[in-house]
Parts: sequence; C-alpha cells; structure tokens
Amino acid sequence: MFQNSNLNHLIESVIAIAVLLILRAFLNTIVRRYAKKFERVEHRTGLILKHISFGTLFGVIISVIFIWGVDYKNVGLYMSSVFAVIGIGFFAQWSILTNITSGIIMFFTFPYKIGDYIKIHDKDYPYEGFIEDIKTFHMIIKTGKNEIITYPNSLLMQKGVSIVQPEEIEEILMHLDEETHKAENSDPPSNIV
Repeated sequence: MFQNSNLNHLIESVIAIAVLLILRAFLNTIVRRYAKKFERVEHRTGLILKHISFGTLFGVIISVIFIWGVDYKNVGLYMSSVFAVIGIGFFAQWSILTNITSGIIMFFTFPYKIGDYIKIHDKDYPYEGFIEDIKTFHMIIKTGKNEIITYPNSLLMQKGVSIVQPEEIEEILMHLDEETHKAENSDPPSNIV
C-alpha cells in the first residue's frame, strides 16, 4: 500500500507532532505553575498559553513541510520569499510585535499585577491609576478621575513604574477628590468685556 519512503515520512511526522505536543504540554504546565505561584490572573495566563499554542502550531507546520518534501536545494528560495513577506509585514507592524513581546516579558518579570495602583514616570504623560487589565498589546489603567487609559506594553517597558502601597492610595484618592470638588465649585471665568 504505502511505499517505504511514505511510511518513513508518516512515522517522522507523527514523532515530530508528538514531540511538539509534549513540549506544549510541558510549557503550559510551567506557565500555570508560575501563574499560580505568583498570583497571576487566569486571563493573563490564558494569553500566554495562546502564544505557546501558536508557536507549537507553527512548529508542527514547519516540521511537516520539511518532512514531506521541501527540496533542500530550494529551501533557501522558499525561506527567503517567506521571510521577505514576513519582514515587510513586521516592519510595517513593528509596534505590534514589540507590544506582544513586551506583554510576554511583563507576565514573567514585572512585579505589578491587575488591581495594583501604579505611577508611570513619563515627563510628557505621567499617568497613575489602577491596573484594570493587561492585554497582549496594552495595559488598561483606570485613573482616580475615572478615565480609562490604554498604555502600550512596549512603552511600559521603557518607562519607570512605581507600585503605590495601599496606605498611600487613600491619600492620593482623597487629594483627587479635593481637586475635583474645588474645580466644580470654582466660578467660571467671565469673558464679558
């Protein structure tokens, strides 16, 4: 039925897929343990697991292509064509790639998590507020004035960020309430000439 070479390709494909699925399961277990140990939100853990699944799928596709018959003489031609298209796409969307990478790095290394009150030390846009969510591309911050800010993950990696302690949060929120109250009760400037 099957030729000997097709049987070999089939066995190699099954082994490659099995190895990559075992690797995926191993990485998923490590990420879940890490998330549980450091109290990461399940939603954030799910995003990282999706990235692992995408990487595994990409590995399976590449493995099967090589096993089933890409002529090794033409690999350079195929790969240069593919990387040229991908390179143009990534160059045009470089910020998307850096935000995804920053989101993954923040999951494993940054000390703040959803629910923390942070200050972003940026001289042009000094934001502070509660972290509502950390997405793949950006972080959602809710300020004391109930503004919702989306801040790119790549910028968060470049700026200094302070976590405000719970006792300091009350003082900050009381100060913001006083400022809001003063602004509401102040007389509007008269423009009458």
